[in-house]
Amino acid sequence: MKQYIAGWMLGAVLAGNAAAALQEGDKAPDFQAQAALSGKAVSYALGEARKRGPVVVYFFPTSYGGGCSVQAHAFSQHYEKFTAAGANIVGVTLDSLERLQDFSADPDYCAGKFPVVSDANGAISRAYQLKVDSQQTTRKDRRGHDATSPRVERTTFVVGTDGQVLATVGDLAPEQNVLQALAKVQAISGVR
Repeated sequence: MKQYIAGWMLGAVLAGNAAAALQEGDKAPDFQAQAALSGKAVSYALGEARKRGPVVVYFFPTSYGGGCSVQAHAFSQHYEKFTAAGANIVGVTLDSLERLQDFSADPDYCAGKFPVVSDANGAISRAYQLKVDSQQTTRKDRRGHDATSPRVERTTFVVGTDGQVLATVGDLAPEQNVLQALAKVQAISGVR
């Protein structure tokens, strides 16, 4: 129960800081990092991804966390709607690449549909002006494994082909975050 309350309190504190994140019209920092896709380590470059259309860059606290699992599953369930609107998706978290390899391939979560970037030192998250809780506390994830990585606040950005932030989505429950991001992408593209 203490872990649940501590996690909830951290989530509330982090969620309250979403207003400090990059906003519509700001320049989104490009980044290159190691990522996992379908269980394999890959190199990911936001600048390259932007050449194919808008990118939904979603930051989440940890893989296999309660809300994070819901969010990843929702992104995988709506993946075809995002791609129909011309957008691609990338997740970013402070977890290790090894942890993300399992998460990226798991059919109950990312389902191999989009990459998840390991921002182990928090540099990408901080570049997007997100709050990083660098306190390393051990907590159990949905699989019963220890999770010790720092956490970043749950915030989603829609980044245009020119690198401009077209929308920032924060302060929402995980599934609502995905649906709001989808609505923004569909409004931008005119595709429903």
